[in-house]
Amino acid sequence: MATRKQDDRNSGVLETEHGKIRPPRLYKVLLLNDDFTPMDFVIVVLEKFFGFGREQATLIMLKVHREGRGLCGVYPRDVAATKVDQVSAFARQNQHPLACVMEEN
Repeated sequence: MATRKQDDRNSGVLETEHGKIRPPRLYKVLLLNDDFTPMDFVIVVLEKFFGFGREQATLIMLKVHREGRGLCGVYPRDVAATKVDQVSAFARQNQHPLACVMEEN
């Protein structure tokens, strides 16, 4: 934001005000393991909604399978919430209980 500085020497000169602007909070989007969703479906989700290639999607899917959860990405809150909604809707449409959640980074 610019403000007009009023003094005798620089009458009418604009100076910038430096406010304290913080970057938006970021949120992790995670897939959670379950005993029913096929591994191939998880790979499709990672490719379709998070843009991973087959190899990276497979590695994340294996992490979900072995460790119970896997990181899909870190996003601002509105983007993370949209990803969670899209994945959850897609899983329901395909009759899978795959859970996708977000948590603050």
